[in-house]
Amino acid sequence: MGVLTGIRVLEFEAIGPGPFGAMLLADMGADVLRIDRPEAPTDLGPKTNGQRADVVGRGRRSVTVDLKRPEGVAAVLELIAQADVLIEGLRPGTMERMGLGPEQALARNPRLVYGRMTGWGQSGPLAQRAGHDLNYIALSGVLSGIGAAGGKPTIPLNLVGDYGGGGMLLALGVVAALLNVQRGGSGQVVDAAMTEGAAQLGSVFWGLLASGNWREERGSNVLDGGAPWYDTYRTSDGQYMAVGAIEARFYAQLLDKLGLAGAGLPPQNERSGWPVLRAAFESAFLQRTRDQWCAVFDDSDACVAPVLGLAEAPQHAQHQARASFMEVGGVLQPAPAPRFLGTPSGQPGPAPGRGEQGGAALRDWGFDASAIARLHQAGLNFKDSDNSHPKPTEAAA
Repeated sequence: MGVLTGIRVLEFEAIGPGPFGAMLLADMGADVLRIDRPEAPTDLGPKTNGQRADVVGRGRRSVTVDLKRPEGVAAVLELIAQADVLIEGLRPGTMERMGLGPEQALARNPRLVYGRMTGWGQSGPLAQRAGHDLNYIALSGVLSGIGAAGGKPTIPLNLVGDYGGGGMLLALGVVAALLNVQRGGSGQVVDAAMTEGAAQLGSVFWGLLASGNWREERGSNVLDGGAPWYDTYRTSDGQYMAVGAIEARFYAQLLDKLGLAGAGLPPQNERSGWPVLRAAFESAFLQRTRDQWCAVFDDSDACVAPVLGLAEAPQHAQHQARASFMEVGGVLQPAPAPRFLGTPSGQPGPAPGRGEQGGAALRDWGFDASAIARLHQAGLNFKDSDNSHPKPTEAAA
């Protein structure tokens, strides 16, 4: 179920932003079939206790194929002919060398949306160079603005490049291209680059810089922790509260709840007085625990919230009321978003093992028994619910 029900997506195995973009499409109802390698790559990034709970792999099915074999490539071209979208996140030129590049794919399926996810983009002097989220956001200019005053740039997890500037940008491009196709346009390539996506996320700061309202020094602006009324503060139990009281009316409520109204503090926007304000806020927040401060600010518009851990967040009353988190395959994780009130989302299934549910996917994609047997002989492998491969003679029968 979902607004993208009926859209078929062929996803080539990768890590990071490509799978995240595919998850977003699957969450919205797209039928995502992942092309996995016969054997798991030896290096798929960091692991915990030798294993990984694959949240971003949810909601799709899988077949395996050796793309080094010509017959395997031919089998995948047959899948491409039935797909609406293809997503790949390999180094530029890799798909072309396998015979699965945009030229070959669009020749088989002129209405195909060919989504390409890279760090640097498909062209330019860095296109062939390896990199990760941190490298991409460094070059975008965005990383330079994140961090404490006088300190080094702070790593914002891998949210800005991989996911916000990568997978989300890819998913938006894919949906826009699909809409163009449905309006009578032809298929095309979506060139999503994390460096450019990260820069897009920072668009407002280029505007602030151009208007003289942004300083390049970290920790010296309103939104980077420079302002005392837009920062985090330690509580008496070693936890933190996040303060975002930008507007004057919200700032007034902040002072009132902290017991600082009428304390003769410097004006909110007087930069020379910010050290005094910060010291007053630090001292005030240290007087109570995080939960006690939550009770104080519970009924106010002071724009103050507790800093919750990953394990804590799903238990918050706001998330509970909206069912913002759900359990899939025994793993608690964020529920699909955004919501479409006229088209409720279904419950995504857990990430498939290599080749899991592939046979059912092929049948849903319109391949009959003889065609499935032929694809299997060409090296396309999968498991149905009984974990068995179809025998060519049985499938043809």
